[in-house]
Amino acid sequence: MEARLNLFGNEVTNKLVRHFNSAGKVISDSTLPAETQELVKIRASQINGCGFCTDMHTKDAAAAGETSVRLNLIAAWREAKVFSDAERAALELTEQGTRIADAAGGVTDEAWANAAKHYDEEQLAALASLIALINAYNRVNVIVQQPAGDYEPGMFG
Repeated sequence: MEARLNLFGNEVTNKLVRHFNSAGKVISDSTLPAETQELVKIRASQINGCGFCTDMHTKDAAAAGETSVRLNLIAAWREAKVFSDAERAALELTEQGTRIADAAGGVTDEAWANAAKHYDEEQLAALASLIALINAYNRVNVIVQQPAGDYEPGMFG
């Protein structure tokens, strides 16, 4: 499989990805736990069918010490006992924020209030921003059919 467009060899997409990465640095430097950030990136990527991002973020999470049990259960987080209440709230917000078009009204007040029980204002800002950003990455990769499987942890810096 080959991508429809070389994202890494195109001036426009190179500039776009640099801006995305700058936004990502703001989020990664926030107080939102790194483990939660990876769970969010993986779950949104699964929902969006983005193989490239699912591959990248599961490998990055594993390299950072995430267990295979938790990685394998992200898609079934509601039934899994391995996630904290805070992580479950972040995953619910991720699902609703990723599936905005699937439900009238978008993200529910209940999902937001539940997340607000576990995260302070800075962390909520980072969480909402991360959900938006990973969805943007996913959409670019899905549109161009970016192939998955070759990612090595840390290969992008």
